[in-house]
Amino acid sequence: MLSTPKERGFFFPAEWHPHEATWITFPHNDHSWQGEKLSHMYPEYFALIKAISQGEKVKINVNHEELKNFILAELPKYNIDPQQIELFVRETNDAWCRDHGPAFLIKNDNSERLIVDWRYNAWGGKYPPFDADDRIPKAIAKDLGLEFLSPGIIMEGGSVEFNGKGTVLTSRSCLLNPNRNPHLSQDQIENYLKAYYGVDQVLWVSDGIVGDDTDGHIDDTVRFVNENTVITMVEPNVEDDNHGVLAQNLKELKEMKLLDGSPLNIIEIPMPEAVVIDEFRAPGSYANFYICNAAVLVPIFGCPQDAQALDILSQLFTDRPVIGLSAREIIWGQGSFHCLTQQEPKAAL
Repeated sequence: MLSTPKERGFFFPAEWHPHEATWITFPHNDHSWQGEKLSHMYPEYFALIKAISQGEKVKINVNHEELKNFILAELPKYNIDPQQIELFVRETNDAWCRDHGPAFLIKNDNSERLIVDWRYNAWGGKYPPFDADDRIPKAIAKDLGLEFLSPGIIMEGGSVEFNGKGTVLTSRSCLLNPNRNPHLSQDQIENYLKAYYGVDQVLWVSDGIVGDDTDGHIDDTVRFVNENTVITMVEPNVEDDNHGVLAQNLKELKEMKLLDGSPLNIIEIPMPEAVVIDEFRAPGSYANFYICNAAVLVPIFGCPQDAQALDILSQLFTDRPVIGLSAREIIWGQGSFHCLTQQEPKAAL
């Protein structure tokens, strides 16, 4: 009997595959945005919702009825079409749906979908409790009437990046960290990635950026923009703490080959100026963009590098607009647009 998604012909599509919807988990946790910072980030968060809703439904996990009523009252203030919003009241711990949300796979012929329900431990047990977020993939599978499979190991959506053609990029600092799956070797982790994401190749970079409490998620450093092209963040300032690690990642990318033996087409994007808030350096990065149906939504931070990043990405994404949205308040929670979202791909049902 065929048991793994790969054996059954399922795979995780690239983010630019058409979406049925985007899932988010509405922020309410004061540990991520302390005190007034939570309310200060809401305008940026609703701007993100509005931009996504221009081309697809936004499905929102909502912690309780009071929060649901707050969201419904806020939508008209931001001119968001309520018909594009679906609210699901269930217990949640935090906002990072990329990591605790479901991994949607589609069949090779695009006829079916299923959900992979990875375990979630809040980046190595850093931020308990996380049990409610860990239950979200099963709850969404029930909402949608989809089958789900549970591999039984820790995995986060922000730690993996796909080209939709058999390749996944990830980082050693995260997936090989003993705070995730200490009982598994690199080969064993690769086998899980291949079997449950439906890929044939795993490519590894070393590490992530300063301020990233996820131990180096790939979605802050390297992203596919098509099946053979990646953007990678670089730090020109040799005195900056990010310079060395990003230079090492670039060196490793240049040595990689795709399944057909061809090298990666690598586009470099300079990091923004250091985003320092209350003496804390947040993990600001243009790589944390989100590709939705209507646009590519890029976090910007009010610095000169914003325009350069948007220009480079606009030349790479020619099938939809590239839009910069402020993330200066959101980034205090140590994540941005990609971290907050999880795409539900469209299937020819």
